[in-house]
Amino acid sequence: MTFSCRHCASPVSRTLVDLGHAPPSNAYIEPEAANSAELTFPLRVGVCEACWLVQTEDFTERERLFSADYAYFSSTSTSWLRHARQYCETTIERFALSANSSVIEIGSNDGYLLQYMKQAEIPCLGVEPTASTAAAARAAGIEVVEAFFGSELARMLAERRPADLVLANNVYAHVPDIVDFTEGLAQLLSPEGVVSLEFPHLLNLIRDCQFDTIYHEHYSYLSLLSVRQIFNACGLRVFDVERLPTHGGSLRVWGCLQGAGHMETEAVHAVLAQERAASLDRAEGYAPFQGQANARKNAFLRFLLSAQRDGRSVAGYGAAAKGNTLLNYAGIKPDLLPYVCDAAPSKQGKLLPGSHIPIRSPEVLEQDPPDYLVIFPWNIADEIERQLAHLKRHGTQFITSDIPEA
Repeated sequence: MTFSCRHCASPVSRTLVDLGHAPPSNAYIEPEAANSAELTFPLRVGVCEACWLVQTEDFTERERLFSADYAYFSSTSTSWLRHARQYCETTIERFALSANSSVIEIGSNDGYLLQYMKQAEIPCLGVEPTASTAAAARAAGIEVVEAFFGSELARMLAERRPADLVLANNVYAHVPDIVDFTEGLAQLLSPEGVVSLEFPHLLNLIRDCQFDTIYHEHYSYLSLLSVRQIFNACGLRVFDVERLPTHGGSLRVWGCLQGAGHMETEAVHAVLAQERAASLDRAEGYAPFQGQANARKNAFLRFLLSAQRDGRSVAGYGAAAKGNTLLNYAGIKPDLLPYVCDAAPSKQGKLLPGSHIPIRSPEVLEQDPPDYLVIFPWNIADEIERQLAHLKRHGTQFITSDIPEA
């Protein structure tokens, strides 16, 4: 494997992990198309040893991954809504945002976050390329530009009004041209404006072997080490960073223009030191990952085979990208996992990509409680267990796909 780094253009030849071939993780299938040919692409991740950006080897275009009928709606998760509300409340106070401010969210999805800015009477705009989620945001009264974000769009928006706050939650990893995107952030900011990016922290991915967070829609896997280099090259600088529990451990990076007056906090140095201690700036920090991913996959497969042998019923919960990565990597089909439930009506009645496991309404669990319920979006497992706690009266055991090795 050799390709050019999407940030610094250096040759990338070190492999972090090879998960075989898989379809795009959100390419859900209509039942009538189950016998049609399904596109799959290699799912390989490399490490740039020049700037330490961890990234996929690209085989498909973003337009294929983020199509008009994109099925992920952020408002489905109550914990994510709570996270968004708290972000708005603290950010409004910290940066004294008001009716005279301008807020732009990139990847605004269905308006899950901007609804709180709107309630606070702060002028806001969403940028969202997927038609289905953009329509949901407009229905909530939020202005949306339906387009992919980059430097060209940034220039157009800045002419209309520079932004005092630009935010992008779980978007930066989804960007194929991360340099053009970051240059757009710089172009969009007012002189003292701030940018806020949230993304899963590479440190947690490596440390906890979160290989199921790898899928084609995630082009980059980000450390503060790599993000700071990208910012510096594009006219921005990191002045603060927060550790978050979301998505198995995330960073919220705060940036501004190079000449802005925001003081750099000690938190930046602390996270950089933590990453260096974990060898994220050396090849040996990445070497064990493939073997660890193989072991976790094999343990989950052994669990399903043992449950089938013992006559125990198993169902899944959450038709999430995490589950699709694992199921396709392990080659799991409906004979081992008959169905997966999901609360999103947009997914119900369809089949999971690759595995073709049916997606059903959670009501099915009430009618026939399984012996085991595998929660694939493990980052919100506590929330799901609370919602479905009544199943425990029927003996259902809640587990995640991270099965301890025998």
